[in-house]
Amino acid sequence: MPTFNDTNYLRMRYVILFILSSILYTAFGQVGTSAAPHYDKAVEKDSEFASPKSNNLDIYLLIGQSNMAGRADIEPQDLDSLEGVFLFTGIEGNEWEKAANPLNKYSTVRKAISMQKMGPGYTFAREMAKANSGKPIGLVVNAKGGTSIAEWAPGDTLYTEAVKRVKMAMQFGTLKGIVWHQGEANVSKSDAYPEKITELIQSLRTDLGIPDLPFVAGQLSEDKTARHAFNEMILTLPALIPNTGVATSEGTSTIDNTHFNAASQRLLGERYAAEMLKLFKNQTSG
Repeated sequence: MPTFNDTNYLRMRYVILFILSSILYTAFGQVGTSAAPHYDKAVEKDSEFASPKSNNLDIYLLIGQSNMAGRADIEPQDLDSLEGVFLFTGIEGNEWEKAANPLNKYSTVRKAISMQKMGPGYTFAREMAKANSGKPIGLVVNAKGGTSIAEWAPGDTLYTEAVKRVKMAMQFGTLKGIVWHQGEANVSKSDAYPEKITELIQSLRTDLGIPDLPFVAGQLSEDKTARHAFNEMILTLPALIPNTGVATSEGTSTIDNTHFNAASQRLLGERYAAEMLKLFKNQTSG
């Protein structure tokens, strides 16, 4: 007759600890910079840890609220990792992996991993890679849904984390630009927005040591008429602040009157890339 020996006891203890840790992860769903998050295997295709072949990355910082974090379903065409594009993990010794959705998985400020889906960063990076003549691209994605621009003020947590992360990434290349999508939380007070975004852009350029760093913002969905004033206001950004651009949202659709669907996120990402490339061309010709 079998006995319950020390080996069986240790095995059972391990199983219990594993189950408890799984329950705690599911409940809190948050990761820091020291461990890789658990995310849906359906979006893990070909995204094993991989390092760029050299420290010669063109790096982009992607920040903002929920549409930047991504809330659209990740469709089959958006599952593959991007050729020549790497995602910053912040994990020592494995700082980069092949970029694959969801891109906001390693954000140090994000909400639950289950909420991170398709954002504009995927097609933005794809188009920038096409235009980059084979030079590898690095993405630092550190967005958080539901945040107002006041929460991104210089010195506050969201700002500090974004700067910290991109400075870590800059050990591996050169910061080329910032992509920003935020504003849903500020629609009712859009008059105050120009001053706040001016402060944000100027502070980022100062703290990152790049006075003319290109910055591209995006319009909100027009599914609600209340956003029209905000979208008109954000179009004034290039005239207000040098080396800035705007990705427009005409022709897009949402899943819930706020968050862009997958097709619209792909379109928005392409427009972000077009604006960023336009800023590069203006800098060169200027």
